[in-house]
Amino acid sequence: MRRIIELISTRILTGIVTLWVVSLIIFFGVAALPGDIATEILGQSASPDTIQAFRDQLGLDLPLYQRYFTWLANLAQGDLGTSLANHRPITELVSSRLENTLSLAGLAAVMSVPLALALGVLTALFRNSRFDRGVNILTLSSISFPEFFVAYILILFLSVKTGWFPSLARVEDTSLLEALRGMFLPALTLTLVVVAHMMRMTRAALLGVMGSPFIEMAKLKGVGRLSIMTRHALPNALAPIINVVVLNLAYLIVGVVVVEVVFVYPGLGQLMVDSVAKRDIPVVQACSLIFAATYIILNLIADVLATVTNPRLLHQ
Repeated sequence: MRRIIELISTRILTGIVTLWVVSLIIFFGVAALPGDIATEILGQSASPDTIQAFRDQLGLDLPLYQRYFTWLANLAQGDLGTSLANHRPITELVSSRLENTLSLAGLAAVMSVPLALALGVLTALFRNSRFDRGVNILTLSSISFPEFFVAYILILFLSVKTGWFPSLARVEDTSLLEALRGMFLPALTLTLVVVAHMMRMTRAALLGVMGSPFIEMAKLKGVGRLSIMTRHALPNALAPIINVVVLNLAYLIVGVVVVEVVFVYPGLGQLMVDSVAKRDIPVVQACSLIFAATYIILNLIADVLATVTNPRLLHQ
């Protein structure tokens, strides 16, 4: 137990340091972008005095390192800043959009994780069969296409030609059933993108365990193939499976930007893209940091769960 606590403490400290490094990259990377923010917001017709006054109001006249430490201190207090586009607190803008993004990622996870695990078990059970080869071809094909291409194909066949689902994901001010219907195509796009990776890792982990001596002993005792796979092989292959599932859950949250833009889904990714177009730098920084923090936290969870489910890793 003490070793696990030390491991978790070390991983948390590493995550905090990583997040700090990411905050440096985000802040100074955005600051290094060409163009003047004040001129972009006020327009070319603004007088130099007006532009200078606006720069002073935003604190752009301060040294870059001082602006960074001020931004970091505000973040530590939970203050993400104020939007330059509509002068609203960024926390208010982000809260509802983050909830929508998490809802979409949750629906995609509910669809993709059971499907990937079931396909992984079945392809390992019927290794080298036509079913195994067919599933591998389909999943590799889906993961090979860019997300926007998969999204447009789904829109063409499931929205334009059949009219089963809306092409634009309208989820606000609607009933739960209508919201789920609007979220289905974006969630299906994400599912097709991530299910191949989880399925192939599940299959590889199970096949790696199937060569173990205790599996041979179970076969000699006359245990059925399905029972061997689910009761003996699967519990001993959980560490890599849990790791890849959690990492793909992280992707479902941070990798939704393209999908949200295609379906005009009111999530955090759409907010970030809109803010980039408006040169609303504080919102872009806040969204980027939230995505980075989410990915780091889920990576930490994946690492800890993989170690807990495989105690041998504690002694490495």
